[in-house]
Amino acid sequence: MNFLERAIDSVFTKKVLPNKVLILLGARRVGKKAFIKNYLTTIPKQDYLQLSGEDIQDANLLKERSASNYSRLLANVKLLVIDEAQNIPDIGLILKLIVDSIDEIKVIATGSSVFDLSNKLGEPLVGRKNTIYLFPLAQLEFAKYENFKETTQKLEERLLFGSYPELEQYPDWNDKISYLKEIINSYLLKDILVYEGIKQSNKILDLLKLIAFQVGQEVSLQELARQLGISKNTVESYLDLLSKVFVIYKVPGFSRNLRKEITKSNRWYFYDNGIRNGIIANFSRLEARTDVGALWENYLASERIKYQSYTQKSVSNYFWRTYDQQELDWLEEENGILRGYEFKWNENRKAKIPGAFSKAYSEASFEVVSKANYLDFIM
Repeated sequence: MNFLERAIDSVFTKKVLPNKVLILLGARRVGKKAFIKNYLTTIPKQDYLQLSGEDIQDANLLKERSASNYSRLLANVKLLVIDEAQNIPDIGLILKLIVDSIDEIKVIATGSSVFDLSNKLGEPLVGRKNTIYLFPLAQLEFAKYENFKETTQKLEERLLFGSYPELEQYPDWNDKISYLKEIINSYLLKDILVYEGIKQSNKILDLLKLIAFQVGQEVSLQELARQLGISKNTVESYLDLLSKVFVIYKVPGFSRNLRKEITKSNRWYFYDNGIRNGIIANFSRLEARTDVGALWENYLASERIKYQSYTQKSVSNYFWRTYDQQELDWLEEENGILRGYEFKWNENRKAKIPGAFSKAYSEASFEVVSKANYLDFIM
């Protein structure tokens, strides 16, 4: 498959800076390696050194934490690239010493889980790092390669299979299903289970299934704990891990004015529809499904997250609901401005702004996102 130009291209290049670490984070298989490989074609080969955190010999080159060791290793090198950097012990302290002691050195570190890099890079690199996130392919990236008709024709496929880059080389739907099963079993779950001494792999998978069936709904931690037969604290720590390896993310409830507003529970979404459908082993066509509304909501939410990240918008995302069942699917706050959205797959179902919301937040805008206008929402 040819390399697809990614939305982070221009901002990435601007953030590769002397004596700074640029961290590229994203789930496994979203294209970090391909992106870095393509980026390095623009750099003379003698100017960079590329190491892998999964290679013991490479990791050993960094083991001796001294300025003299790194000066030898990086003599005549302008750019150091470390793939899967989270696998290297004390990587934060190593990178701090490198950027502090080697004049003009530029560093790129990639990782497939936030908790490793944040734990290991957090403190030492304060003021010395920038972070960019890479997601499965976004519609704003596909738009460079397909016309409106093709986008429309592929909507069902994207609701079912998501948009991991390698799926593009499998026209056959059965091959797409096999690929997603492989990702879930070989990468996502394996990544989670090697950390934090997690013993109960079946509980993680069962938790993901419960979340998958509750996309777009408030999730009760107590109820999840009861169904899984584990403690509420364990559920919380598992959800935290799942968000740190970019499987799911949470959207909190919004409240500013009303006592009736729900704020204590969260909604959870999957970063990718294909992973969600793979977890519940359901890739049936849309006409045979009862969860199309949830698929549509998950797709729009994840595409919006990608759009916000790639356009560098500083936005907080929420849902809004009252105890008497008035609700908004999606609410954004940007610089004090509120924008409310309702996601509707069935265009015959009319939606209007909830009365309690318009009364409490009269300055907020409101829009229904349907198949007719969804591209304006995600691009």
